[in-house]
Amino acid sequence: MSDLFRSPFDRNSTAAQVIDGVDLSGKRAVITGATSGIGVETAHALAFAGADVTLAVRRPDAGEAVAADLRVRSGNDAIHVAHLDVSDLDSVNTFTADWSGPLHILVNNAGIMMLPELERGTGGHEQQFATNYLGHFALALGLYRALAEAGGARVVTVSSSGHLFSPVVFDDLDYRFRPYDALGAYGQSKTAEVLLAVEADRRWSDEGIRANALHPGAIATNLQRHTGGLKTPEPYRKSIEQGAATSVFLAASPLVEGIGGRYFEDVNEAPRVTARPTELGVPGVAAYALDAANAERLWNLSATILS
Repeated sequence: MSDLFRSPFDRNSTAAQVIDGVDLSGKRAVITGATSGIGVETAHALAFAGADVTLAVRRPDAGEAVAADLRVRSGNDAIHVAHLDVSDLDSVNTFTADWSGPLHILVNNAGIMMLPELERGTGGHEQQFATNYLGHFALALGLYRALAEAGGARVVTVSSSGHLFSPVVFDDLDYRFRPYDALGAYGQSKTAEVLLAVEADRRWSDEGIRANALHPGAIATNLQRHTGGLKTPEPYRKSIEQGAATSVFLAASPLVEGIGGRYFEDVNEAPRVTARPTELGVPGVAAYALDAANAERLWNLSATILS
């Protein structure tokens, strides 16, 4: 891809800045994991712009407290809470079955990071892969008709620069042969999320559904509960408002209308790299994460897992 998309924003831009002047009245949005961190800020920005926002969360009681606060902060009463545990396919299926009407924005934001010990989730799959990727794949698939009904929808998946630590290892997704590695497993799940955007966009763009993935940046949130806190040096960190900017930009900005199958960071498309950058703050997306053959293979494998 020779021409990278460039926006007027950068790593210091906030969610409020990238959505300034955007009117989302009449649009419906679903955000997973919106009880803390950038999920809450993403919800706030979309609600402030007039969207009807559903917080799809594992703990509805916590979601209700967040929703009450967001209604006051945004001045928008159309903020709802629904139970969704993306690590549980029964929960995903219940959520998608209960959804009715069009869906204009789906933000796959929920995730877990670097579980210290090997855990297995859905179907015996490694837990980070099952939660970060497989649950969101099932969610997007289950909401496909609602997205198509919108007549112009966006699927935004929060990946990470962590994808640079591992491709999807198709021959051993679940660490049945390899020794478990927390960072490698996290990286694999985040690569899978980029591949989800690539293949969803290829399959669905003709119906007006565009999909992109992103790295939000280094932000101190609950995601680092297993890592002892954020290790990134202060100059390379972002605030939560800055961390949500790329998600909000991809979900709502008219500047990315018609753009899909790409990976963004710092509110701009990231360049492809053939080796992991050795310097902090250097942008980049691994070529394997955007590879069309990898994306199709993972989609077909995932559909088989769910069948």
